[in-house]
Amino acid sequence: MSNQEKKLLLIDGNSVAFRAFYGLYNSLDKFVNHDGLHTSAIYSFKIMLDKLLKQLQPTNVLVAFDAGKETFRTEKFNQYKKQRSKTPTELSEQFPFLREMLADYGIKSYDLKNYEADDIIGTLAKEAEEEGFITTIVTGDRDLTQLVTAKTTVAITKKGVSDIEEYTPDFIKEKYGLAPKQIIDMKGLVGDTSDNYPGVTKVGEKTAIKLLKEYGSIEGIYENIDNMRKSKMKEHLIEDKKVAFMSKDLATIRQNAPLKIGLKDTKWNGIDYDKLIEFYHQMDFKRFLEELNLDDNADCDKSKNIEPINFEELNQDNLTTLSNIPEKSSVVFHLEMDGDNYHVAPIIGFSLMINQKIYTSRDFKLLQTPILKKIIENPQLKLDVFNAKRNYVGLNRLGIQMTNVDFDLLLVSYLLNNIDNSDDLGLLAHEHNYLNIESDEEFYGKGSKHSIPEDNEVLLSHLAHKVQAIADLKNNLFKQLENHDQVDLYKTIERPLSIVLAQMEIAGIKVDVDRLKAMQSEFKERLAEIEQQIYQEAGEKFNIGSPKQLGVILFEKLKLPVIKKTKTGYSTAVSVLEKLRGLNPIIDNILMYRQISKLQSTYIEGLLKVVLSDGKIHTRYTQTLTATGRLSSVDPNLQNIPVRLEEGRKIRQAFIPSHKGWQIFSSDYSQIELRVLAHISGDKNMQKDFKEGSDIHASTAMKIFGLSSPDQVTPNMRRQAKAVNFGIVYGISDYGLAQNIGITRKQAKKFIETYFDSFPGVYKYMTEIVERAKKQGYVETLFHRRRYLPEINSKNYNLRSFAERTAMNSPIQGSAADIIKIAMIHMQEKLKEKGLKAKMLLQVHDELIFEAPKEEIEILEKLVPSVMDSAVKLSVPLKVESASGNTWFDAKK
Repeated sequence: MSNQEKKLLLIDGNSVAFRAFYGLYNSLDKFVNHDGLHTSAIYSFKIMLDKLLKQLQPTNVLVAFDAGKETFRTEKFNQYKKQRSKTPTELSEQFPFLREMLADYGIKSYDLKNYEADDIIGTLAKEAEEEGFITTIVTGDRDLTQLVTAKTTVAITKKGVSDIEEYTPDFIKEKYGLAPKQIIDMKGLVGDTSDNYPGVTKVGEKTAIKLLKEYGSIEGIYENIDNMRKSKMKEHLIEDKKVAFMSKDLATIRQNAPLKIGLKDTKWNGIDYDKLIEFYHQMDFKRFLEELNLDDNADCDKSKNIEPINFEELNQDNLTTLSNIPEKSSVVFHLEMDGDNYHVAPIIGFSLMINQKIYTSRDFKLLQTPILKKIIENPQLKLDVFNAKRNYVGLNRLGIQMTNVDFDLLLVSYLLNNIDNSDDLGLLAHEHNYLNIESDEEFYGKGSKHSIPEDNEVLLSHLAHKVQAIADLKNNLFKQLENHDQVDLYKTIERPLSIVLAQMEIAGIKVDVDRLKAMQSEFKERLAEIEQQIYQEAGEKFNIGSPKQLGVILFEKLKLPVIKKTKTGYSTAVSVLEKLRGLNPIIDNILMYRQISKLQSTYIEGLLKVVLSDGKIHTRYTQTLTATGRLSSVDPNLQNIPVRLEEGRKIRQAFIPSHKGWQIFSSDYSQIELRVLAHISGDKNMQKDFKEGSDIHASTAMKIFGLSSPDQVTPNMRRQAKAVNFGIVYGISDYGLAQNIGITRKQAKKFIETYFDSFPGVYKYMTEIVERAKKQGYVETLFHRRRYLPEINSKNYNLRSFAERTAMNSPIQGSAADIIKIAMIHMQEKLKEKGLKAKMLLQVHDELIFEAPKEEIEILEKLVPSVMDSAVKLSVPLKVESASGNTWFDAKK
């Protein structure tokens, strides 16, 4: 190897790790592995490392770390770095694992007692220079720029670890007008607040540079100090001579540290991928595991993880081999569709595993043949799938009714870990350390690169791997469900619910397109009116949608008080505008303009785009998204149609029954979360209020305001008490409550204290559930749905507080979600059992929406509440309120 090919990469481990940690500090809670270890610094460090290795292609690499706080510098000056606060536990716990990752990369890491990482780097950089290496030093510390030479570049990480500024002799000359070694003298004169050593009094960077340009060094300055004209600066230089030389000494990176390693020990021979894969699993770095499979240029060949699978391609000629399947056969089935919206997504093909033998085909119409249709519809055969709801809807499009699902890999995995659960079979398999499959993103490509392989063998192999993965993961995941006491949760709630949701999605809800278009015109006119009012109040025309232009109008022209500033100017966020209400009528008009604009773009126009050819909207319910177990609605989100604004409520007028002579019927759980709280906490006072049918908010108002009669409760008192009731459920603080209801923090604190005095069982529950979460790392609903809380023991107050509030709320909100799910399952059974034409169409939080012939409305008025009331037996009664009408709007009046 010639000298020109020798490349050394030296990394300042502590400095870069700190940058990496604080670069992702706002996302700290997202980077925690299954053991509760914070991983943000490791994650970010790894990204930087990959980038450097790819760009520089070094032959030698070393990462230097500080051995401890005590060094020869602290012996010389005991205040050296003394002001630095203790390294956050969330970072310090990552260092051993960071070094483990480096070892898996085949990279040497090193520390030396009594010396800093800088000195290790300085010594090796000097050795490398003598050996003819090209050296790159990566650090967040500008002190190391003194090491720059023609062959040594110092790369400074600026923002996080991704933005790097390279220091060369020319760059330093241009930036400071100095040579690299003069950086040491500059530090001696100026001092360093970060390292906590002083410089010469009142000598800043500009003055230091000027002196060094004239005299060359600190030594040169003091050799010529007698010749300087009299000035305060000269006095300070004379007074602080010892300080200047001491600071220069402290700033000088040693290049003769007594290292027990040399350049030969930094030789880099590449990554140990087997160990690195194991490490990524330990850290829960799913993205990096995917990248290993995606990276065709990596030394690690993707194919060594993806083993070939034997399968048979089905066609009309060999279908008869499946005509006599034994009743006890195990069947794994997967229907492949191209796109998230499986109501319309093209069907690509399917795969089928029967008694360990795999069959695949691109010809999905084979599924409609009597032989295959009989297998899928046979109630005696248990089917194992990934995402039963998706399969059910897709098969329904082919006129096939899937029955008797046993194992749904997606649902089981979600119950075991509801944090960051993927709906990509390959990615989800990777989460469970099953690597013999590619993710869809890997296989089909992403964005503009997405395509379906024309090669039949390649596509069918991917489909075969999918059913194999489902089969291979089943036993282990079912066993984990048993260990978590979650088998009933899966079998009696989540699995049957997936089919109920599929049937609701297929039914869809009819939309009056003409009504939506009429509202579109009405909103357009309304916006034009408000726009003119705003221009009139502003005294000029401007872009109302531009925060910058709006800020100028409000705070410069109209002289309204500035509440908050941003990097780009004045903040015009809703929270800011709310505080300005009453000061100028323009504020109310701007808020109204924004609300109607959003209704117009997001809801009116958004809904019109997703009406299918049958005149219906077929929203999709995501069953595995939320950590609490609540369902969410997508494409479109029908749970988020604004109802506080009259214009928003009116959008529901466009949702109508699908047949003439039918009506929309709605049933809604009343205060279900508070009733769950009364049950879970066992609070006798709260239970008494619910058992007696009292207005819980009025009752709470009497307690916190010290009233003797419900008649004394004013509407405002009830509103405030309602905020307290629901705030307590969410672990609200006195500050949060004060902000919510517009009272002082002192009053809010008093309200909360009085509340807990009135409901001691609730206080006991809140205290005990947090303690339990700290011990076991999770909380559970009444039905054993878990919410993991990795931050519950964090040393970071904000993260810990959020986890504590989540611990209080999740069992309540999650149990309420489970109850309505049970009600939906029972309701669907009752509709079928009684032979009713009525259909359950939507679930919106605590509400169920149906359509039914007018003659069945009276039946539903009794049936639906009775089913919902009896979904579970609590220590307090459940209460359901119902209504009906010609539109969804009418059913919610």
